[in-house]
Amino acid sequence: MENYSKGKNVEEELERDKIPIKDLPDNFLWMQVKGGSKMANLLSHASGIFEDKAATAVVWSGAGAAISKAISCAEILKRQFSIEHQVTKLSYKMVEEFWEPKVDGLETLVVKRQIPIIHILLSVEALPDINQIGYQSLKGKKFWQKEQSSNSKQHQSYKSKKPFKQKKT
Repeated sequence: MENYSKGKNVEEELERDKIPIKDLPDNFLWMQVKGGSKMANLLSHASGIFEDKAATAVVWSGAGAAISKAISCAEILKRQFSIEHQVTKLSYKMVEEFWEPKVDGLETLVVKRQIPIIHILLSVEALPDINQIGYQSLKGKKFWQKEQSSNSKQHQSYKSKKPFKQKKT
């Protein structure tokens, strides 16, 4: 690659109509998270919209390195407002990288890559299709509440027993 220098990038732009979540609410807030976005700015904007009740749903979208930031923002907002309904979808966007030759006689190289994208819909109101892939619900529980199951009761009784001691031989 020493004979080439990086040229331009051509990226497929994200569009509101192409979010791969079915039955999106009509009036939702779309937060496009970029790698350089400040989480405090993103969260304060989304929190303001939710507090004013201007929207009851938000879609967080992040591509490539911004995926983890989009997930963090969605989780913080979900817990801040006790949002019960979530749909998560993954998709890809195409990026073409052009590499220009430094030496005469070489052709321009075009490298095509697929960049992963995450879309997270958070909705205060119930969604029409709860059977779609990627749907999650808190079902009225707060995130800090634990569900008591028979396994956890067994685990607690196991912990209360005296530890096993090996015999010295």
